[in-house]
Amino acid sequence: MGLDDKIKNAAEDVSGKAKEATGKATNDEELEAEGKGDQAKADMKKAGENVKDAFK
Repeated sequence: MGLDDKIKNAAEDVSGKAKEATGKATNDEELEAEGKGDQAKADMKKAGENVKDAFK
C-alpha cells in the first residue's frame, strides 16, 4: 500500500466520521448514513490494500 493510498483512505475515514457526527448533531439521518458509508468504503479499501501487501 503506497503512502498516498494510506493518506487518502485515512482522509476518507476522517471525513466520514465528521459527516456522521454532524448528521447526529443536526439530526440529519441522511448525512449520518453518508458518513457511515464513507467510513465503510475506506475500511474496504484498507482491507483490499492489506491483502495486496500480503501477497507482495
